[in-house]
Amino acid sequence: MIEHSSYSPSIVLIGAGNVATHLGRAFHEAGCRIKMIYSRTQESARTLAESIGCPYTTDITSVDSEADIYIVSLKDSVLEDIIPELVKCNCNALFVHTAGSVSIEIWKGLTDRYGVLYPMQTFSKQRKVDFENVHFFVEANTKADTEILIRTASLVSSHVFEASSEQRKYLHISAVFACNFANHMYSICEHLLSSHGLPFSAMLPLIDETAEKVHHLSPVSAQTGPAQRNDRNIIDSHLSMLKDEPEIAELYRRISENIHKFQENNK
Repeated sequence: MIEHSSYSPSIVLIGAGNVATHLGRAFHEAGCRIKMIYSRTQESARTLAESIGCPYTTDITSVDSEADIYIVSLKDSVLEDIIPELVKCNCNALFVHTAGSVSIEIWKGLTDRYGVLYPMQTFSKQRKVDFENVHFFVEANTKADTEILIRTASLVSSHVFEASSEQRKYLHISAVFACNFANHMYSICEHLLSSHGLPFSAMLPLIDETAEKVHHLSPVSAQTGPAQRNDRNIIDSHLSMLKDEPEIAELYRRISENIHKFQENNK
């Protein structure tokens, strides 16, 4: 377990979605003072605020002006609209966003203290996350604030690292492949199974073992299946089975070709 020190920064959360909800609860449980929740949506702001026991607002100009750190967890597309107004609330505070693909430079020229606090994990409100094992990647415009972010993230996680904006972009795109694309494969799997009266739950032991293997083997070494063996008979048979699902068939074909190329290039 994380050993909490007497360090307990006051925090305002800008956002009440998946990431903000989990971060807010984790920092609250770690002893931080969550001073306010902001969200454009009143219901989501109220729900998160009530679970933490703090006030909320839907007016960015009414955000609490006395917090140590302002954590912005919003869609990338709205950051540029919110940030210029937000930073007016407290000229001495540290402002950070949690986006994987947004540069630290989005803050430049708007405030003196700024950075990034990126938790690399998939978040859904209905599932509790074990933050002790979540990897945080931090960046700030000064060494002093980098240390503050390391100390803050260390309140909830044992895995805190520095990473530049360029490095973080590659973390994010890699996470898309490892998480979002992998989950989409599960969606296709469920679709094919349910179309033929079979339960998705039959795949769960296979999914679990596949994930467990890469704790011990490299992904290339752990790869199995017809594409890895370049078994054209099975591949062609599968493509024929997918003749009524042309988009899935094309995805199957391209991924199979790429798996084989990876195997050849990594022999």
